[in-house]
Amino acid sequence: MSLEKDEIGIETKDQSKEKSVVIKSLFFKFLERAGYQGIAFIVQLVLARILGPGKYGTITMLAIFISVSQVFVQSGLNTALIQRKDVKENDYSSIFYVSLFIAVALYGVLFLIAPFVATFYEMPQLKNLLRVLALVLIPGAFNSIQNAKVAREMRFKELMYCTLGSVVISGTIGIVMALNGCGVWALVGQQLSSRVSVCILLLLIVKWRPKRVLEWDRVRLLFSFGWKLLVSALIDVLYRELQNLVIGKKYKEEQLGYCNRGKQFPDVIINNINGSIQSVMLPALSKHNGDNSKIKSMMRRSIVTSSFLIFPVCMGIAVVAKPMIHFLLGNEWMPCVPFLQAYCFVYAFWPIHTANLQAINAQGRSDMFLKLEVIKKGYGICILLFTLLTFNTPLAIVLGQCCSTVLSCFVNASPNKKLLNYGYKEQMQDILPSLGIAAIMGALVYSITLLHLKDVPTLLLQIPLGVGSYIALAKFFKLECFDYIFNMVKKPLNSLLGADSLSPSVLLTFVNKILKRGNKK
Repeated sequence: MSLEKDEIGIETKDQSKEKSVVIKSLFFKFLERAGYQGIAFIVQLVLARILGPGKYGTITMLAIFISVSQVFVQSGLNTALIQRKDVKENDYSSIFYVSLFIAVALYGVLFLIAPFVATFYEMPQLKNLLRVLALVLIPGAFNSIQNAKVAREMRFKELMYCTLGSVVISGTIGIVMALNGCGVWALVGQQLSSRVSVCILLLLIVKWRPKRVLEWDRVRLLFSFGWKLLVSALIDVLYRELQNLVIGKKYKEEQLGYCNRGKQFPDVIINNINGSIQSVMLPALSKHNGDNSKIKSMMRRSIVTSSFLIFPVCMGIAVVAKPMIHFLLGNEWMPCVPFLQAYCFVYAFWPIHTANLQAINAQGRSDMFLKLEVIKKGYGICILLFTLLTFNTPLAIVLGQCCSTVLSCFVNASPNKKLLNYGYKEQMQDILPSLGIAAIMGALVYSITLLHLKDVPTLLLQIPLGVGSYIALAKFFKLECFDYIFNMVKKPLNSLLGADSLSPSVLLTFVNKILKRGNKK
């Protein structure tokens, strides 16, 4: 499969410059998310070994209340600031004050209902945990405007520095608290310090300050677009957290801990890849609102590129799940393996979901976005109830989500068949090459388990075999996307190395320079 050049036509200087900005922004966004997720992943591994499944299950029980509240603070109006072409400087301040008022009001609500939440779960300690954890809403109001300004101005390099700094600070605080016997409060401290520190760092670098202005006419204008996205996000969060609510109430907190930990492994990696692409794609697509051929070309590139990266990662994680969990977390966490494998299937299809939805948002069709969310969550809840009543196990509930994911691929793609002439059949054709070679790679990697080696030797054989075989298969079948990604990465690396082309000799020269500098020091 290849993306034909004549889809886009001959590039002008402005188009070439814009493409360069998008690629550069994508590069820094990927570095930001990769660094953040990488450090956060290590922090979570340390905390998981110290605290155990029960503590993670306890904090996950509160996620539904925090997540729903954050939707009101950070969704809808934030996206409207990014999507609209006629955003003024005063709009940022106006939306900030509205978001701050909502955050304070929602904190008051959560403070008051905290005792009832503790009673519902029959866990008295949840009252104080919720009251302290809910404080993340206050800095979240400020951070939502900062992120909108960064995304709109494509200033992802500054965001990278701030995000990496915040995860180091919050991770250190969480680990120190856990080592000093703070238990589940270590997770609360980590989450709260993460939100506060990123706001402070962005305040120093981005240098945006709210003005003393509140223009209600502009708020209403932005809200006319954003309210549909807010409702859509609310439906999505309620649906996702409903699963945690059911598992947390019906089963032990350890089961919820296993489910949540199994979800976090693919979530960390897939959100890094897919999230980087989609964070850049929304503002980039929004600039071409009305140019359907351009939006289709960019959307198609997004789906093909992210699928090429995500399919092998999901397949690889699922295959190496047992030795990986046993080695990283120990025998105590082994029940999370089937959850991890199921979520790998769910996350594998995220490129199709997010690319379709971002294209719809970029065209200003928040009404259609909302309609899709209602449809998807309708059959999603039906599947949840069926698995709960029929099988009565937490794993069956997650497997039901796998079925819902497949159906959502077709639902999300259906509007773009009319809007962009890019339906699910063509989308499936675009991702099949990557899916096919990922399946072959998975079979090769799984064959290593037949040797019955210990964890470390198994992983040391599986990981390089997976990477090497996937690259070899991509080269053998001449996947255009492989060359595209290589060239996209090569340009910023060439700039970093000060070379015209990336080659082994150039890399060797670069390494020698570093060694010489080290010797001089």
